[in-house]
Amino acid sequence: MTGRPGGDRGSVAAELALALPAVLLVLLLGAGALGAASRQVALQDAAADAARLLGRGEDAGRAAAAVARAVPGAGMASRTAADLVCVTAHSEVAIAAVRLPLRASSCALAGGL
Repeated sequence: MTGRPGGDRGSVAAELALALPAVLLVLLLGAGALGAASRQVALQDAAADAARLLGRGEDAGRAAAAVARAVPGAGMASRTAADLVCVTAHSEVAIAAVRLPLRASSCALAGGL
């Protein structure tokens, strides 16, 4: 007998149909994770900017506006410890159906230029 067995016919299509949703899910989660990482970097940069603004004596509203402008929907809290002004910026990111909190902190010297 030199023919192909009939039981293998269509197996590649069936395997692809089973694997394709898993591959798509992994791609979507990967893209979501990259987006979350990008937002975290922007949040860290915004916290540093806000800390520098407060360290120079700017208004807290202006610092909060800088954070919200850099990362839409983000908020911030600040505190002063000795000669440092510290800012914690916070936001949320959604990956698929899961919402993850993001936080970034930065400090600057109070009275700095």
